[in-house]
Amino acid sequence: MKAIKKTWKFLCSMRFAILLLVVLAIACSVGSLVTQGQTYDWYAQRYSERTAGLILALGLDDAFHSVWFIVITAFLCLNLLLCNLTRLPQLIRRTQAEGRPDGALRTQGDVTSENVPDPEAAFARLHMPKPEPCKTEDGRKALFSSKRRAGLWGAWVCHLGILLLILGFGLGQMTQKQYTVYGVPGDAKPIGDTGWMLEIDDFTIGLRDDATVEQYTAAISVYRPDGGDAARESAEISVNHPATLKGMKFYQNSTGWATRVNVLKDGAPLQDAVVCAGDFLPVADKPDLVVYLNAFYPDYVLTPGVGPSTASADMNNPAWLYSVYYQGRLLGMNALMDGEELTVDEYTFTFTDTQNFTLIQIKEDHFAWLALLGGIATMLGLLLAFYVQPARVWAVQQADGNWTLHGACRKGGAIFREKFAQAAGGGKGQAEEER
Repeated sequence: MKAIKKTWKFLCSMRFAILLLVVLAIACSVGSLVTQGQTYDWYAQRYSERTAGLILALGLDDAFHSVWFIVITAFLCLNLLLCNLTRLPQLIRRTQAEGRPDGALRTQGDVTSENVPDPEAAFARLHMPKPEPCKTEDGRKALFSSKRRAGLWGAWVCHLGILLLILGFGLGQMTQKQYTVYGVPGDAKPIGDTGWMLEIDDFTIGLRDDATVEQYTAAISVYRPDGGDAARESAEISVNHPATLKGMKFYQNSTGWATRVNVLKDGAPLQDAVVCAGDFLPVADKPDLVVYLNAFYPDYVLTPGVGPSTASADMNNPAWLYSVYYQGRLLGMNALMDGEELTVDEYTFTFTDTQNFTLIQIKEDHFAWLALLGGIATMLGLLLAFYVQPARVWAVQQADGNWTLHGACRKGGAIFREKFAQAAGGGKGQAEEER
């Protein structure tokens, strides 16, 4: 029983919380230094085989989703929860005691001023609520007022906010789903396995006066294939300005070039598709034959020893770098200039209507609201802790009919003592700190 109590006390202690935070900080540092999500061969090439094995054995290749990281985070959440639960009854009693005169009347307070002619005016000058009449234990008349007791809850609310933040972020990371959709205006593609469709209504690149890019903006719509217009939601997204639709967050991630590929077979139209740079196009009636669009160069330049590049962003000399594969084997690779055709057996390929495509990243996080709530609670707790100062002021009538004014402010310090002295300025005595 004694061991259980000792363990419980340790789990609720600040010492355990500090230890967890230190371990968590070290874990985050290691996770930031080690490149995440790579293979054994990748780590072995950059470090050593022994180090690569150690990285994978400890889960450092995916540190923030590893079992040990989740366990550390879970213990930190448990510590914060237990700290808050064990402190709650005491905090409730303390808050109630701050609003009752009986405890205050038995003390001298932090500051005292004697012979105050008009105690109610002093209360008003201190911006205290209207004092309530009461009596001391020996029957003397007294006045009591308190305010801003919510300030006592600052640390507690802040701890609760941090707990919610960790839970929201942790649960979100474990359950979060991410999707990527890219295409040109007019394309409508499924968003993973969500059942929603993403239609790219428009995509524009804003330029500055010097022709450099200022912003990428995409107009998008999300809808159910069979849901009709009533289920459709639309928005504009740009870099650093995402939008939330259907419970998912949409980010303008990147862009690139896309071109229309026309395929003829024996001179007759066979296929017409928009292909983005980095995509494959299998031939419709011969899927083993594949054309891969490596890159597009608006102002094509071939430099010996360097390779292809573009001299400018203007369409002065457009060229498409392509590769052709058959049954996974590379048949050839070359650059196709504007107006030229690519012929493979009975098939003829032409590249036209090049334009920019947009790549949109979609995140589905069902616990983002919990992290947001935690952030709000943390900020509220900090505001309560630093800016809301609980104060109590009471006055006791002495045997000679004069009043003695007392004040206590847990976080007021010198500022409260100065205000108290000014408010009690009618008295013959001087406000002094209790010793």
